[in-house]
Amino acid sequence: MHAVIQFKTRTTDFEPYVSLDQYLEAQHDAGESRSGAETIVGSSTALRKVLDQIQVVAPTESTVLIQGETGTGKELIAQAVHTLSRRRDRPFIKLNCAAIPLGLLESELFGHERGAFTGAVAQKKGRFEAADGGTLFLDEIGDIPLELQAKLLRVLQEQEFERLGSTHTQRVNVRVVAATNQDLGGLVAEKQFRMDLYYRLNVFPVALPPLRHRMEDIPMLVAHFIHRFADRMAKRIGKITSSSMEALVTYPWPGNIRELQNVIERAVILTNGEVLNLPELPSSPAMPKEPVTLEEAERDYILNALRESNWVVGGAAGAAARLGVKRTTLIGMMRKRGLSRDSASPRPDRTHPFPSPRMPSLA
Repeated sequence: MHAVIQFKTRTTDFEPYVSLDQYLEAQHDAGESRSGAETIVGSSTALRKVLDQIQVVAPTESTVLIQGETGTGKELIAQAVHTLSRRRDRPFIKLNCAAIPLGLLESELFGHERGAFTGAVAQKKGRFEAADGGTLFLDEIGDIPLELQAKLLRVLQEQEFERLGSTHTQRVNVRVVAATNQDLGGLVAEKQFRMDLYYRLNVFPVALPPLRHRMEDIPMLVAHFIHRFADRMAKRIGKITSSSMEALVTYPWPGNIRELQNVIERAVILTNGEVLNLPELPSSPAMPKEPVTLEEAERDYILNALRESNWVVGGAAGAAARLGVKRTTLIGMMRKRGLSRDSASPRPDRTHPFPSPRMPSLA
């Protein structure tokens, strides 16, 4: 479904422009209507669905797993879960599991005693102790190494652990909110992530949509970031040309909100007047691939075997032998999927096409 986006434009001697005030006011109204999630910009159906889920789960003590592409704002969602919970007056502690070297991650999580390892010159509390009574946000949870996953599972289940170099058991009361941009189920299948930990984390999953699936929020985000950076740089920027806003709305944003934020910051730096000077956007961004269905995966697997065998079906070097099935079985599979040497072609690239909104005429 194509989003309908309307810009209230004004005309100068050169081209129409969009006033940012309308979007700043819309965001202000949206923020006032949702206590605890005021910092989350947007009012699209996809975003409201996520915020409704947060409203439901936040008052509970359940573990929340936020899933989404890089740059979609998972930390803001985690912060909203904490703010809307009964722990709102207690600490909200963050840890990016991918940013800590393997040798230090255990110490960061659980702390250490003096002399526990080379360089441990003093006792140190870990993030679990720091978050006692509050919420611990574990970002990029899929990057925690297997050898630490058992210890993490224990503290999630028992709320107890030992610092490195200590035999004394520490007890804590911590709610964990985790986030990942990886397919944890796939990592479990590849034995790169513990199944029991996955199910312990996946109590209440929240799927955060990429920006290309909530494109009606882009004008509001653009206005928000322009206002933020212009204020920081002591500039007065209140307008953007309609063509620039259209370019921002129709661009697919593979880096999501983080990429949009960086583009707007660069644009504000380059702007001297009151109309935003938008730099040229890349023409062919690398888009994240959409998931492949089981039927498509099977078709590709059969097709690859046929190509590798030069379309020889039977015999010791044929595709049937490669696939471990009978010749007649493979022929039936080929017929079912419409595969033949003349008609077969590689599965089309499933890069998600960004829907073109119905834009108003700017003539």
